Amino acid sequence: MSSQVRGGTRWKRFALVMVPSVVATAAVGVGLAQGALAASFSVSGQSFKVRTDKLEGEDFVQYGSVAVGKDLEGNKAAHAVAVSGFSSATITNMCQSVVTPKVPFINKSISLKLNAGTDPDNPVKATNLYLDVAQLDADAEFENIDIGVAAGSLRKENRPNSIGIQPGTQANGAGFAQRADRAVLTDVKQTAWATTAGTFKLSDLKLRLHTGVEECF
Repeated sequence: MSSQVRGGTRWKRFALVMVPSVVATAAVGVGLAQGALAASFSVSGQSFKVRTDKLEGEDFVQYGSVAVGKDLEGNKAAHAVAVSGFSSATITNMCQSVVTPKVPFINKSISLKLNAGTDPDNPVKATNLYLDVAQLDADAEFENIDIGVAAGSLRKENRPNSIGIQPGTQANGAGFAQRADRAVLTDVKQTAWATTAGTFKLSDLKLRLHTGVEECF
């Protein structure tokens, strides 16, 4: 079925741009009210930025993969990513932002910015957290780290009592990977293509839409 056109605007394309952010936002609100959220965030082929003062994670794994989605034209698009996984994590002072350029009618960029966990005594909490990261800047500290293990060794059947390669993701079993009992990242700035979690609890959630470009960093 062809996209419906009114006033020169392709509404299906407009929906592809805006709906994922709105749906994710609504899900966050519902999850917050219920105390925990089963979460999966990706923004219609767009990358998004995340900044946090501190991320403390248990049972850390990292491996190379490919994030597959669709671009704004509906075509399949793939992006090389480093997947970081944690069985549980606490995140202090989290900011997440995504910019949608040239929104129809107003012909301006619209920025969506989400803040949570601003109180160090009440941080964001997540379980089975996976981050598909294209760029990361941070100070990092690891406990009992194994560097250069084969990604295949991280598969769930090889780690029945620990987090492993995310089910359904693409990873080269012979590719480079690493693991650690614990990871602490501070002053984090990252560009990501997707975030998924078994549960995601956001304290002190604040979400705002801004006209123009307003990002977390």
